[in-house]
Amino acid sequence: MKKLIPSILIFVIFLFMLPAAHAQPGTGKLSGKVLDEKHASLSYASVSLLKAKDSTLIKGSITEENGTYAFSNLADGQYIIAINMVGYAKVLKGPYLINDTHKTYTVDQVELAPTSKQLKNVEIVSRKPLVERQVDKTVLNIENSVLAAGNNALEILQKAPGVTVDKDGNISLRGKKGVLVMLDGKPTYMSSEQLANLLRSTEGNAVQSIELITNPSAKYDAAGNSGIINIKLKKNKNYGTNGSVNAGAGYGRYYKANTGISLNHREKKFNIFGDFNYSRRKQYHNLDIMRVNNTTTDQTYFNQTSEGKGPRRNYNFKGGLDYFLDDSNTIGLAVNGYNGGGSNDAKVLTLIGSQPLQTDSSVLANNPNQFNYRGITYNLNYKGTIDTAGQEITADIDYSKYKNSGDNQYNNNYLDINGQPYRSPYIFRSFAPSEVNVFAVKTDYTYPFSKKMKLDAGLKSSVVSTDNNSIFENFLNNNWQNDASRSNQFKYDENINAGYLNLKREFTGTTIQLGLRAEQTNSTGNSITEQRVSKRHYFNLFPSLFVNHVLSKNNEIGFSYSRRIDRPDYGDLNPFISFVDLYTYGIGNPFLNPQYTNAFEVSYSYKKTINATFGYSHTNDAITRVLLSDTVQKTLFITSRNLAVKKSYNLNVNSPLNIFKWWTTNNNLTVYYNKFSTPNLLGVPYSSGKLAFNANTNHTISLNTSTNIEMSGFYQSSMVEGTLALKPQYGIDLGASRSFANKKFNVKLAANDVFNLQKWRITSALPGQNYSVFEKEESRIFRLTCTYRFGSNDIKAARQHNKGSAAEQNRVKSGG
Repeated sequence: MKKLIPSILIFVIFLFMLPAAHAQPGTGKLSGKVLDEKHASLSYASVSLLKAKDSTLIKGSITEENGTYAFSNLADGQYIIAINMVGYAKVLKGPYLINDTHKTYTVDQVELAPTSKQLKNVEIVSRKPLVERQVDKTVLNIENSVLAAGNNALEILQKAPGVTVDKDGNISLRGKKGVLVMLDGKPTYMSSEQLANLLRSTEGNAVQSIELITNPSAKYDAAGNSGIINIKLKKNKNYGTNGSVNAGAGYGRYYKANTGISLNHREKKFNIFGDFNYSRRKQYHNLDIMRVNNTTTDQTYFNQTSEGKGPRRNYNFKGGLDYFLDDSNTIGLAVNGYNGGGSNDAKVLTLIGSQPLQTDSSVLANNPNQFNYRGITYNLNYKGTIDTAGQEITADIDYSKYKNSGDNQYNNNYLDINGQPYRSPYIFRSFAPSEVNVFAVKTDYTYPFSKKMKLDAGLKSSVVSTDNNSIFENFLNNNWQNDASRSNQFKYDENINAGYLNLKREFTGTTIQLGLRAEQTNSTGNSITEQRVSKRHYFNLFPSLFVNHVLSKNNEIGFSYSRRIDRPDYGDLNPFISFVDLYTYGIGNPFLNPQYTNAFEVSYSYKKTINATFGYSHTNDAITRVLLSDTVQKTLFITSRNLAVKKSYNLNVNSPLNIFKWWTTNNNLTVYYNKFSTPNLLGVPYSSGKLAFNANTNHTISLNTSTNIEMSGFYQSSMVEGTLALKPQYGIDLGASRSFANKKFNVKLAANDVFNLQKWRITSALPGQNYSVFEKEESRIFRLTCTYRFGSNDIKAARQHNKGSAAEQNRVKSGG
């Protein structure tokens, strides 16, 4: 109950702020009526309220069924009314001066006239580039990309500039792990494994864009030492009823299929939206491990070959309602969910010998497993525009629930040098159910002191509880018997309370932004079976500074600094053992500490076509995945440790180029050096580091307004990550699209990893650890996707509602 008090307190503060939001707007009002050429009331005409001085858009609306419109709560000033309707000539009315002596105007009745001439055989096409560089972020515009056809969000993310995704779904940005992933501006409080499952469940046709923010301001959560990736999902903004349906099929080694539907209905007072996507695929995975177990008395050589295959199915859904109380206030309700699962049948052969290339015995294993994961998030949101100067307040309340389970069986048969059984089989199984509950409340306030200076402030509180079980059973005497020595239950509770201030000031040619965020954390980790409890309470301040200066028309420079924190992944804290096979497993570490990062960036832009950024970060208690050998048990295991220090240097160069009018390209190069050091790893000091680079290129060729060809390629050089030495990775994707029926019907053909080059090769960077890992998944896949759009698409929404809530979902471990 104590953990709920900060959250409830923030919500109460928000309730007290609501009356202020309604009390402070101006009292001016403009109203009128629109008719068509037959003097009949014209409904759904677009009406815009503009500043008379510079025609800046203040508010938007549409006419009612009787043709009327009204703008209320207007501050003093001069305004213009602009009225638009497809097929009619635009009309401007005004200016109208609102002041103390004249607060209300009734605009003369406006009669729209049909346009007298119509352009024929002329088509104006506005197409966003695949990669777009903005002042504070890089945006990957997925909505119309051929390469997104049939892919899920995790596969698409690998195409983003400077982003890499390892074999386990862990995401790195510019060579650094510790990325905070957000959906529609909301943090995903999940573990890397569950986040990967969520992104696999999100079909590419539901993604609008991906934003890369390498040095976030104080407005964002302090988590994410390498930055933030915000995945924005599509949301229809047209009036009337409209939507789309899609279906796709693919084949690599096995089949792939996906389908989905999206619907939206928009009227004057409300907007209802929803979509559903489903995919099913069969997948393949190959894992080979060669290693030598060294002891003081002997050496044992292991050669493990594993092949796994099985089906996976995913579906996700989204629905919601936005209700426009008036021109200034909107409330919304949304629900997002996903459900997935599948099975994997792994065949493992382990050859064991005392000499290289010699087999003294072997273990033949058949390890089937099943996994399921599901999650749902409910969101209640409010947005209030207090005045036309830009003063506004937003609030969000979120509740999320995630459930995951993994059922694994291990059937190990021991064979002698002749391939004959020499001892009884060792058969065991494990069950790993887990549940995560998240409650979060957040409110943000914006106050503009003037056109060139504004203040952002906000409060947030979140409460997270996790319950994880690991149940082991051995098959003995023809019965399953509980193995108490391996079974465990682990609970983790966390409460984070935060507040921030962000001040932005524009001078002539220079913009400065100062921010400060405060976060107070309370956590309890309880290993119930082992009767070990770990409690932590800590308070931190996270300052930030951003400076941007325009040197000349073509040259800009910038500087930024921020302090950030990464708390341990919920799953990494869990002390459970998860087996890959009899000799390979992972284990959690409940004693992990949070890591702290100070990050600096200097940037330069020439004509916004050549963008260069140099960054340096220093991380204390760096959380790192380490792969180690247990020479006593003769096993290989992976876990997470706090290495003392991680220093990261990176240079990023990005260049979007128009080679011809019909050929555009975006090229990205990141050169980086990560140095890890700790005074004690396996009893000795350890230090590692290597210069590495990541390069990718994207090309779009427009054959005509209906046909496009896309190509992308990437190369990741060899690198060192903690104790792992990774070999290079590379691949090429191709795609083509064609539109029909006035662009309502679209066909996309895409090929991922055309030459089947993508694979993972890992060796040890730690002296005395002798192993080599080769991993290959099904990556060369050919896909055909068809999309049909229907319904109203002429009149754009007068106001966009951009929700800004939070849910603690980036650190939850799951099966699969």
